[in-house]
Amino acid sequence: MPVGILRVGGHTPAEVVSNERIAEWSGTTPDWIAERTGIHERRYADPGTTTSDLAAHAVRQIFAEAPDAPERIGGIIVATCTPDVPQPATAAVLQQKLGLRDVLAFDINAVCSGFLYGLTLADGLLARGAQQDQLLLVGADKFSTIMDRGDRRTVSLFGDGAGAVLLGRVPDGYGLLGSRLVSNGELHHYVGVEAGGTRTPLDEAARAAGDHLLRMDGRAVKDYAVTTMRKLVEQVLDDTGLSVDDIDRFVFHQANTRLLESFAADLGIDPARVPLTAPRLGNTAAGSIPLTLRATADERPLRRGEHLLFAAVGGGMTAAATVLRWY
Repeated sequence: MPVGILRVGGHTPAEVVSNERIAEWSGTTPDWIAERTGIHERRYADPGTTTSDLAAHAVRQIFAEAPDAPERIGGIIVATCTPDVPQPATAAVLQQKLGLRDVLAFDINAVCSGFLYGLTLADGLLARGAQQDQLLLVGADKFSTIMDRGDRRTVSLFGDGAGAVLLGRVPDGYGLLGSRLVSNGELHHYVGVEAGGTRTPLDEAARAAGDHLLRMDGRAVKDYAVTTMRKLVEQVLDDTGLSVDDIDRFVFHQANTRLLESFAADLGIDPARVPLTAPRLGNTAAGSIPLTLRATADERPLRRGEHLLFAAVGGGMTAAATVLRWY
């Protein structure tokens, strides 16, 4: 049987970080941020909150709506590039917080494409493994911990948040219809955090140089995003025998509002079919697609048979596109 999304949960912290605050930190103006990014506010978690805490809140929203779910879950996949600790996996920490025993738990890091990479991996696990009946897939990131508040090009974009989906088998004709994943490692220098791994230790010198903070070549990332997302969207539509007009909702990674508006216009997509959370949440990295899915479902419930197209780009450089028929 095919694999589909059974439930969706999301969580963002309470603290609202306005463009006025970002402008104070970075020496720009609120109007510059709004004009360039289309983002008006984002959410920051407090210093004591971990990525697994954000993830647990998102999953508990699912559990509140489906109390029997924990009994059927055979595993947890967490997509994140801001883990609680270098090791063990944030998924293992999340497993403990949720009280789930004897299930698989691991992380994946494809940065902002991580949720869609995880969706394809989960599809394979459920399709082939009798051990798993249902899986939890969580996208969660706390980018506020890696922001250079003096860099208006990055601090204006990112916020904290987590989204989660419960995956399981659905009747034939529904669920995941096709996926395309790609990585262009020769471009990995476009965006990343230099220090904290085996190449550059996170010592006093690295902190003094700001190497523990996110750096991004914004123009290069934008060019990659537009060209690569378009290619993958066209490929996955061709794979599934669908056209742009057949898709009811395009749930894109919320890189920034202006990029998504431009991308939708380029493909001839009606803006009404492109739900946006970037204006109020910013770029929530691996959390942005499930958070946006939850937001659009809350605004207008998903109907059986709707076609959804997910697409994302992330550091690496990675990209992904997936088509799903909602059950």
